Amino acid sequence: MREPHSTYRSRYRSKYRKACGRALTGLLPLALAAAVLSYGSGAERAEAAPLAWATDTADGFASVNSLGQNGTYGGRDGATVTVRTQADLEKYATAAEPYVIVVAGAISMSPVGKEIKVASDKTIVGSGTSGQIVGGGFFLGTGVHNVIIRNLTVRDTYQGVWNDKDHDYDGIQMDGAHHVWIDHNDFRNMADGLIDVRKDSTAVTVSWNELSNNNKAFGIGWTENVVTDITLHHNWIRETEQRNPSADNCAHAHLYNNYLEDTAGTTVNSSYGNYSRGSTAMVLENSYFQGFENPVIKDSTASLVQRGNVFSGTSGRNESGGTAFDPKAYYPYSLDAAANVPAVVKAGAGPRSTIGTTAAAHDAAATTLTVAKDGTGQYTTVQAAVNAVPANSSARTVIAVAPGTYRELVKVPSNKPHVTIQGTGPSRTSTVIVYNNAAGTQKPDGSGTYGTSGSATVAVEADDFQARNLSITNDFDEGANQSLSGHQAVALRTAADKVFLDGVIVTGDQDTLLLDTAGKDKLGRVYMTNSYVLGNVDFIFGRATAVVDKSVITLRKRWDGSSAGYLTAPSTAADRKGILIANSTVNGDVSSGSFYLGRPWHAGGDATLDPQTTVRNTSLSAAIKSTPWTDMSGFSWKDDRFAEYRNSGAGAGSASGDRPFLTDAQAADQEVADWLGDWVPTAS
Repeated sequence: MREPHSTYRSRYRSKYRKACGRALTGLLPLALAAAVLSYGSGAERAEAAPLAWATDTADGFASVNSLGQNGTYGGRDGATVTVRTQADLEKYATAAEPYVIVVAGAISMSPVGKEIKVASDKTIVGSGTSGQIVGGGFFLGTGVHNVIIRNLTVRDTYQGVWNDKDHDYDGIQMDGAHHVWIDHNDFRNMADGLIDVRKDSTAVTVSWNELSNNNKAFGIGWTENVVTDITLHHNWIRETEQRNPSADNCAHAHLYNNYLEDTAGTTVNSSYGNYSRGSTAMVLENSYFQGFENPVIKDSTASLVQRGNVFSGTSGRNESGGTAFDPKAYYPYSLDAAANVPAVVKAGAGPRSTIGTTAAAHDAAATTLTVAKDGTGQYTTVQAAVNAVPANSSARTVIAVAPGTYRELVKVPSNKPHVTIQGTGPSRTSTVIVYNNAAGTQKPDGSGTYGTSGSATVAVEADDFQARNLSITNDFDEGANQSLSGHQAVALRTAADKVFLDGVIVTGDQDTLLLDTAGKDKLGRVYMTNSYVLGNVDFIFGRATAVVDKSVITLRKRWDGSSAGYLTAPSTAADRKGILIANSTVNGDVSSGSFYLGRPWHAGGDATLDPQTTVRNTSLSAAIKSTPWTDMSGFSWKDDRFAEYRNSGAGAGSASGDRPFLTDAQAADQEVADWLGDWVPTAS
């Protein structure tokens, strides 16, 4: 007997509430963080570390496993405390236990110039833009490791002497520390250096900081040894005279996407910019130098490799020479175009209102970038807006795209999470992103063909991505390109976790929608709802844990007018869930009995895979074959996981050995919430 629809809805809602309950349980520490308990002399303590910013980890050399330390994650394993006094800050910063220390408000240091000695396993973070260290700084001594200093303004130890030789008052000084991440801070007006990385300190990343109004910005060295590995990216260095930075005896110094600005007519004049000293090996990429005297210099004993930098209004020495190293041999990274660096860095550097704050403040602080072809927005292409999104931001960026057809390729790289691309027109068809690459299309640089995954019109590699109220199309013309080998043409490729596709139209022919993961061992959940997918051959495919819910899947004829195809081609890992189509409609102007629901894609002939497609509670047109599953490349679908449950329509058919149905008990564990786990997709 068929289960009444109302009974199924009750079961579905119950499962969904369970997922919501898991999510709310995960959010409980946020409430604890907001309603903190009294702890100690004025400090406040939360029972657990809240929000993404408290669990952020470093990139660059600070992410590299070395010296017995696996990356840099600070105090995430400890309690979160909020401090407002020097005494409390010093108490927790010097403690043996790990802590996330939130600095709420300005703390004036006494005596002036005091540098708090930070112990290992600490995150010290400003609460929004309010956290300040006034008249002092931090010291990290020999062996101190796994320290994050973020989102603070550190200022005002200046003693009235421009090139002060008597007051060694730094913003941050480290002597022999390792695995340190300095991120999104504002350093200015100090007596000595804003940042000094000294005496064999290594595995250091300095990112998204403002360094300004000082004689000495950033010194690296004070050693005869050549061991320091350091990354500097997306820093805004302005109105500083020297050490911008000066890098002495660095084994590996990687500088990219920094903005060095010397504004004409001010009292501060630069003497030099980036300086590769001693035996340093430096790679300098896609940075922007504005108005600097001697923008890039090197000693004869040092090496310095330049790539893709922009120099505007600079004068004097601009040097390079020798061989260095390949940063990607140590860690992954993505470059912003050098021409975009001033805008990107000025928009993203310094303290953020979304770091060190509660969930409500985090959600309220989303940034909106506007795109319009006619120039009425901030950008005229979607990719330009993506390029302007700050890397590794914990805040959401909404890219609002005006109606129009945008013929371009769009890629959201892995270091730009929490991005929403949203059409602003009255319907999904008002805003269209379209291109026509196929797997066999030659790349413009002659380096070969794009391949299937590279053919995507829109490629998403960043977690927590959302797309809404727009169309994504690959309009490659198979008929006009019959001589081309490789007709797979992807419209949308995702290779990330927590991808939410809401109210979109994804159109292509073969391989329309590639739902992938960032790696074979990575989880990649995708939730598509209220949407349309159009194609003919394997047009929903990949290894993601993906749900197509409450959507319309339209079967299209082939280029020659024939009707034949496959709806899904999962390549699921054995311990993952694959593709779930639920509560949807399959239709299309194609012949009856011409389409399979799916076939197993053992990518690369990998026999360890266990592809899965479940189609449930969905209306199937007569186009679906009575035996809806088939083999692929020598792999039998019967050895993998293919099933239906309570489908309807002319193509639904009856259970048989060639058409397996789930039992009620099996179906209870194959609902939307089972696919999504602890993630409840929410529009933002």
